[in-house]
Parts: sequence; C-alpha cells; structure tokens
Amino acid sequence: MRILQIIPSIALVYGGPSQMVRGLSAALATQGVSVTILTTDSNGDTGQPPLEVPLNQPVSEDGYTVRYFRCSPFRRYKFSLSLLNWLWYHAHEFDVAHIHALFSPVCSGAATVARMRQLPYILRPLGTLDPADLQKKKQLKQIYATLLERSNIAGASALHFTSEPEAKISERFGVTTRDLVIPLGVNPPVHREEKTEPNHRPVILFMSRIEPKKGLNLLIPALEGVLAAGHQFQFILAGSNPQDPAYESQIQTQIQQSAIADYTTITGFVTGEQKARLLQTADLFVLPSYYENFGIAVAEAMVAGIPVMISDGVQIWEQIKRAEAGWVSTGGVDEITALITSALQNRQERERRGQNARKLATEHYSWDAIATTTIQAYQQILDQKKVD
Repeated sequence: MRILQIIPSIALVYGGPSQMVRGLSAALATQGVSVTILTTDSNGDTGQPPLEVPLNQPVSEDGYTVRYFRCSPFRRYKFSLSLLNWLWYHAHEFDVAHIHALFSPVCSGAATVARMRQLPYILRPLGTLDPADLQKKKQLKQIYATLLERSNIAGASALHFTSEPEAKISERFGVTTRDLVIPLGVNPPVHREEKTEPNHRPVILFMSRIEPKKGLNLLIPALEGVLAAGHQFQFILAGSNPQDPAYESQIQTQIQQSAIADYTTITGFVTGEQKARLLQTADLFVLPSYYENFGIAVAEAMVAGIPVMISDGVQIWEQIKRAEAGWVSTGGVDEITALITSALQNRQERERRGQNARKLATEHYSWDAIATTTIQAYQQILDQKKVD
C-alpha cells in the first residue's frame, strides 16, 4: 500500500498537526505501509529561516520518506507550486492521499490535483470546520469555501475527524461526505520519577499553542483565585504562537503583571528532552479550551500519568470524565478555580486519576492501534474505488 501524507509543514514549531503526521507515518511504516510525506520547508511565519533540508529529494525519516518543497512566495500561507507540480506528475504512483488541513492553499491545491488525477484522498480538517473556528475571518472563509473547499470536500473519499463530537458539529457546506473518526495517537509513556518530597509545591502545566481559543483568559484569573485562597503552586506555561506573536506577548505581559507572576515559569516552545522533563514533573495538566477537536497535548499528559483539568470544549472530555482521568469544567473562571483547588488539595486523588489517565491513553490512543484502524480505512477506500 502506497500512501501520501500531505501537510503544509511538519516543523515541530507548528505543534500537534506536525507531530501527528510524523507519528502516524512511523506507525504505518512499522505495519508495512509505504509512506511519503509531501510538505514545505516552512519553519514559522514571522521571519524564522526555513528548515535546512534537501528540497524535492527523498529524505528518510523513521521508516517513511519526506519530500520537502520550497515554501513561497508568502510563507505565512505555506504555499508551494513545486509541491503541486510534483503531485501532478506522480499522483499515479500512490493509492491514497491523506491531506491534513483545510483552508490551506497548498492542501486545497493538493486536493484539487488529486481529484483531477483520480487519486482517492482523505481530508482532515484539523478543527477548521468547527462553527466557532469558521467565525474567524468569516467572509473570507465563505468565499474560499465556495471557490475551493466545497468541491474538495464533495470529492473526498472521507473526512477524517478525531472525535465523534467534532464530526457531529462540523460544517460540510451542503455536501455529503463519509465520516472517518480516528483519534490521534501518543508515544509510549515517559518514565515518571516518584516525588519523594510530600510537601512540594504542586506543578500545574499548560503545554499547548498560545492562542485565544485555549482559554488562557479563563485560566490566568482562575489561578489568581486559587492563590488568593491560600493554595500555592508552580505554574508552567509552555508553548508559543509563530502565527500570532503579539497575542503570545500579551499573555506573557498579563502574567508578569499578575499575582501569579512569582509562581510562574514561561518556557516558550518545548520539545525533546525539555518537553519530557516537564511531563515528568507535572502534577496537573490544564487546558480550558473553548474548542479543541482532539487535544493531542491532553493525551500526551495522560499517557505520562498526569491527571488533566480540561473544559468540555476539548472533544475527548466525555472519555476523560467516564474514566475519571481528570476534572472537566463546563463553566467559567469560578468553576475552573474550584476544580484546580480540589485537585491541589488531594494528592492521593491526583495520583488515582493520573493512573486512570495513563490507562485510558495507553488503551485508546496508542499509535499501533490507530495505524491498524487507519490502514483498514485506506483499504476500504481502495475496495470502493474498484467497485466504482
């Protein structure tokens, strides 16, 4: 089976989507699938230099192949005419294209090329079909959808959602498509060292992209309320926003001027060993997002044995609530304050829910299981193509 994964960039600075494509591709490769990723050399949108990679050449990475193409002329939109040109001439060499992003010029173009070249393709919206997300730049997206995405969705073999709620609420612009619900995966659990100091200050970790939908405008005053009630903690804010550094700076300034400033560490974007260390030391993971189609950072925290405090905007909240893997907020600042306070007050309950979290993530979000399900979906698409 020969599969294309197409995504605007797999630079780790872009967070979850890049990480997902790398993880899925490696897992597919271990099960005998030939995977090629088509992407650009984009490495941030605000002046950062591009990735130092060979262009339009096969690069071997963890069992799969990557072809990088020059991102131009506007790096913010991660477009590449050379990528689309390569796809036009090589589409016949592949069985299925798995395209990760909507409202992305290079992905919209790739879907159009795949359709013209009769290559079956799956679209993964990455939350962009959520009604709340569609409100951002609403008029521009309506025009874009009319010109490109409506036809791309109509021609797709399936839309890949990462949770049932995401599929249920997503807009289809009046066309009918097959839903494919497959969650995201996480790597095996990191080793968590037992904390021998019983009275250590609990570590609260936020590790995600710094953007308005993540609910930091709720979390910061909630933490102020926890501190005002006499409960001390260490808050770690890990993440960045290469597409909106002004908002990232705004959040940093808000924290610096807040009562929690002396209790906060701001790390910026983390990966590798630094990220692993944060997951080893955290006592509670927090993500009160307004909407989140999956929340890969939540699953990473859970597989590391960390209980989570999330909002019901994170679309895997029902599984977390059923498994008692953390706490779920359905309200605003006061409820988040109360839930964090409850978590900080009971170490044994944090540990119990952390164990539940690890079990849930290991059983349902392992890459091996997700790769098996994905291969079955690819095969169904190929079987349907033979019938048609």
